[in-house]
Amino acid sequence: MRTTLELPENLLAEAMKATHTETKTAVIVLALQELVRKTKISALKKYQGKVDLEVDLDKLRDRH
Repeated sequence: MRTTLELPENLLAEAMKATHTETKTAVIVLALQELVRKTKISALKKYQGKVDLEVDLDKLRDRH
């Protein structure tokens, strides 16, 4: 999909350098993927310590 954006050139260049990305499109796609990933992680963190799975890790790891 083609989109026209007004982006700070210095920020875009810094992001490309930091991620070793060669194209503007690639760095924007990478940034969006990271945003979605971090948002999902944040949403999962609210369940930390609240879910009782009753899982036997030794059995799952095939340790008898």
